[in-house]
Amino acid sequence: MIKPLIFSLTLLLTLSTVAQQSFNSSSKSLSSPIVDENGNVTFSIYAPNAQNVSVFGDFSGSPATLVSDTTGLWSVTLSDVAPEYYIYQFNIDGLKIADPSNPYTKRDISTTWSTLMVPGDVTENYQVKDIPHGSVTHVWYDSPSVDSRRRMAVYTPAGYSDNSEPYPVLYLLHGMGGDEEAWLALGRTQQIMDNLIAQQLVTPMIVVMPNGNIDLEAAPGETSEGFVKPTIQLPHTMEGTYEHSFTDIVSFVDSVYNTIPSKNGRAVAGLSMGGFNSLNISALYPDMFDYVGLFSAAINPRANASDALFADREKLLARQFETAPKLYWIGIGKDDFLYDDNVKFRNLLDSNGYKYVYHESDGGHSWKNWRKYLQLFAPLLFRAGS
Repeated sequence: MIKPLIFSLTLLLTLSTVAQQSFNSSSKSLSSPIVDENGNVTFSIYAPNAQNVSVFGDFSGSPATLVSDTTGLWSVTLSDVAPEYYIYQFNIDGLKIADPSNPYTKRDISTTWSTLMVPGDVTENYQVKDIPHGSVTHVWYDSPSVDSRRRMAVYTPAGYSDNSEPYPVLYLLHGMGGDEEAWLALGRTQQIMDNLIAQQLVTPMIVVMPNGNIDLEAAPGETSEGFVKPTIQLPHTMEGTYEHSFTDIVSFVDSVYNTIPSKNGRAVAGLSMGGFNSLNISALYPDMFDYVGLFSAAINPRANASDALFADREKLLARQFETAPKLYWIGIGKDDFLYDDNVKFRNLLDSNGYKYVYHESDGGHSWKNWRKYLQLFAPLLFRAGS
């Protein structure tokens, strides 16, 4: 009986030693990225057998080439990177990977990206600070319109559970390929709302972030389908089904949360596909939302969309603007591929005398703009006398 015990102890000690060596080995440990006080960012990766290594992300329009030293350590320093919250990847001889030395990653559709924060005025509201914090919950609701049980993320502001007064609601919609996690993970919505509310720049509100992919119940990995590969190639995208079913979401939220269940207590806004949804949902249900935000909005439905909603859009817009929304807000970047479609849509609004607020920014179709649009749009909502 003694020998098996000695063998077991020896095996455990051996495994423990191997594990400690694995965790404690510092010969190849790196800090990447490193951001200095001047906004210089150094990226590094250990790849001794690589021939070519570059780093690419939304901090630059083209990849940056890394240079190797004699040990196989590749690195590059980018100068004066503007303050922002960025995503990036390495490209090692054609293999695109997240930074193995950076534990901070986010999923965007089916790709995992490393994240990077360069501090500055732009990122002040993207950071977690010592202020009261709201809560985010993921809840499931029944959607009778599509005979499905679906998932959404809901932000409630600090003090919500202790306050008997009802709250207004912002319905914040993601773009194509996104899901109910997108505005939280990439849009920094919780941090933005916490900070703006703490600064008394924004009326405390509930923010509802549904899954806009009507063919999916929830984000990847959160359904009974298991770990299927995410895709944007879904049959019922931007063809009317989601717009018609949106009353299911509003009814659920009003029944479960302490809301102002009327037009003046609701806003709907979204980016890209979510802007398309916001445009059409608010036109389809003109008595439901007093505030509408189109962030880099897709304007046109998919080519094979046959829903009367789109054929009757001008008639629906006329009905919507008869009882003019308190705010109709449009924002887009000068380099956005949807810019021309937005110009045409604004011409339609102008030709009919429909009032709206327009914000044109630099850049294109990116989270850098959409986070800024949220910070411009949210302070305009639910103001007394507005």
